[in-house]
Amino acid sequence: MTHEQALAVVHAVAGAAGGPVSVFAVDDHGEVIAALVMDGAAPDTRLNAERKAYTAARSDQATTRALADKVRDDPVELASFDPRFIFFLGGVAAFSGRVRVGAVGVSGLPGEEDERLALLGIRAAGLDAPPG
Repeated sequence: MTHEQALAVVHAVAGAAGGPVSVFAVDDHGEVIAALVMDGAAPDTRLNAERKAYTAARSDQATTRALADKVRDDPVELASFDPRFIFFLGGVAAFSGRVRVGAVGVSGLPGEEDERLALLGIRAAGLDAPPG
């Protein structure tokens, strides 16, 4: 993900959010490219959004939702993950074609809405949502 794309993600999410959120756009290693904490966003949303993006960028699943589903009934697998991984909805990998180029994490609203905003941001930046 380029810095232009990351900024497009942040602006699109901020413009569409129905309330204050934090949004992080990261590269395919989970390193922050662009971020925004909206006025009024709860302090914990910053860390949650960053961890959602990091998880979606680095895990073997394309969303934090899919990763949570994968480990839900397997405590051994859950315990083996990177301690920075988070399993709340709102982390989504971004693709260019079939290549993962980064991810977006959104936090501050209900999980379904965080995830919707992450997908909206990815598409607004001209990137592709996860396949499937």
